[in-house]
Amino acid sequence: MKRWLAWLYAPLFFGGFIGGALCWMSAAQASASGLLVLFAAALLVSFLVEWVLPYEPAWNRSQGDRLRDSLHALVNEGLNALGLLALPGLAALLAHDGLWPRDWPLWGQLLLAIVIADCGITLAHYASHRWAWLWRLHAVHHSVLRMYGFNGLLKHPLHQLLEATAGLLPLLVLGIPLPVAQLLALAIAIQLLLQHSNVDMRLGLLRLVFAWAPVHRFHHMKYGRAGDVNFGLFFNVWDWLLGTEFYRHDYAMRQGDLGIGSRPDYPVDYWPQLLEPFKAQHYAAEPKVPEALRRPVNPADGA
Repeated sequence: MKRWLAWLYAPLFFGGFIGGALCWMSAAQASASGLLVLFAAALLVSFLVEWVLPYEPAWNRSQGDRLRDSLHALVNEGLNALGLLALPGLAALLAHDGLWPRDWPLWGQLLLAIVIADCGITLAHYASHRWAWLWRLHAVHHSVLRMYGFNGLLKHPLHQLLEATAGLLPLLVLGIPLPVAQLLALAIAIQLLLQHSNVDMRLGLLRLVFAWAPVHRFHHMKYGRAGDVNFGLFFNVWDWLLGTEFYRHDYAMRQGDLGIGSRPDYPVDYWPQLLEPFKAQHYAAEPKVPEALRRPVNPADGA
């Protein structure tokens, strides 16, 4: 049973919740409240399967981070909700009428929104590992020492705003309808749960397409530039184009492999994490990269 769950979990979770959201929003007089119910159900399923089929059992145990992670999730998801409330006004200011393909089926509009947002967010993510001022904000996300579903919602609010702008601004100019934007917000939340999941999932050839946990875990390695890989939010095509795709089927990420190796003293509580990017930064020596994780790195890449 667990073997089947390992293979089916990711595609069923992704397809089931996003498909359910499409069905809901296609119904007459559907409201966004149903999407909130779906997200709550996705959280419950995510946490349940992490306990039934953990990739690293130690990551299911609190490391004094549950309150902090909950605060990050509440604040950042609240900001997302405010952004959706502001979307009609922003669209009125920025949109060019007639550019958005409103005659497409809803699933096609959502797929288009995902691809465009994915490109923008991935490029912002990539830049956050190249420009020091962006890295300071993004480092909050990389400070985690374990990976489980909630980690995807752990971000500095300013960095989330920058990523959201990079992903949403092109969609606003195109005139994305509010229901499609609401579906996109849910799709991103579902993807983040899968991307940072502690489920011991098996992907097979799907790992070449989707940026789910077995691929994304390598992005959270604590070994300096070795973790500058697998930036994509939804799809890995961007990493193939950027030359940053990386995967080792024979290396198991475990407790002690994650975090910021040069900042073992990085704050662990919520408010100190929000203030840390604005303080003087002091870095220790990078831990040695395990031989199995070594990859060619261009020394000319930015700091």
